[in-house]
Amino acid sequence: MKKYFSYIMQTLTHQFLESIYNVQKENSLHGRWITFKDLENLFSKYSSKFKVSQIGTSEENRPIMQLKIGVGAKKILLWSQMHGNESTGTKALFDLFNCFLNESDVVFENILTTCTLVFIPMLNPDGALAYTRVNANNIDLNRDAVDRLAVESKLLRQILETFNPQFCFNLHDQRTIFGVEGTNNPATISFLAPSEEITRAITSGRKQTMDVIVGMNLMLQQIIPDFVGRYTDEFYPTATGDNFQKLGYNTILIESGHYPNDYEREISRKFTFFSILQGLYHIASNDVFTNYKPYFNIPNNNKNFFDVIHRYTDSKKDIAYQYKEQILENKFVLKLVEVSEKELSSKSGHSEIVFES
Repeated sequence: MKKYFSYIMQTLTHQFLESIYNVQKENSLHGRWITFKDLENLFSKYSSKFKVSQIGTSEENRPIMQLKIGVGAKKILLWSQMHGNESTGTKALFDLFNCFLNESDVVFENILTTCTLVFIPMLNPDGALAYTRVNANNIDLNRDAVDRLAVESKLLRQILETFNPQFCFNLHDQRTIFGVEGTNNPATISFLAPSEEITRAITSGRKQTMDVIVGMNLMLQQIIPDFVGRYTDEFYPTATGDNFQKLGYNTILIESGHYPNDYEREISRKFTFFSILQGLYHIASNDVFTNYKPYFNIPNNNKNFFDVIHRYTDSKKDIAYQYKEQILENKFVLKLVEVSEKELSSKSGHSEIVFES
């Protein structure tokens, strides 16, 4: 019998997660530029276990798809790529879909008998094709929760109110600039329990959200210790997570970030998959979500990284560079661009080159 839990922390074990991921990873999806074309031929294979449906269209009339599975009373809504150029969560969701399709382990059985899951794996297919944060009308869907000017924003709110989930997972990518406070490590995964208003009060809903994050962090700390950060909980009045949390839908933000030499986000994809699966299993396995205080032990995100730093004996000559992500000739490319930053002694580079001068 497989060992599913660590005896100390009651989390899914690294051995279990790694073995499942190695078998079920969706190998047809790779890299940073994931478009609807990459997904459209995959949906049919899930129809035997999922209810797969088109729930709407984007501003440019591309399909927006939904997958639904499970029979339990606990309702969980998960969406990815509301920012078109943030695809790591999308890849991780399809890895998870393969698990539900092919695995019969008690972990997945328990999730599906206690929970009903609704997934929107690509909310912004227009932005995904153009590789932009915004939609076709230049609207940031993650800042459109109040006005709902975009058809994609209206659709997400409609699904939210119709489905009425207890928990939501809002999947994003964060920039390579973020590190984990108090370490020299990049923030490979960052979590946030969004604030509901400007005082950032610790409401009962936020406590439940924090509890789930505590479980995910405990698991990750056994696998990538000190590579996990806590995203700033500054209140954004028009943001999706903040407003959903305010409306009573506990919303867990997962930010997939950089891991050393992982510019295609394939390693962080795996840890995103681990986090989502741990989060779902935690919700499925618990009825009370009050263990929130360890959330504040997660170090803050810190803006302390550049992609490349050239170091000189005279530190005043140091130069920092960031990669600019572009689509050129129908290919994803990274272009190194110099950054205007005068004081680099307290900063780190994912790659550093030392010159004698």
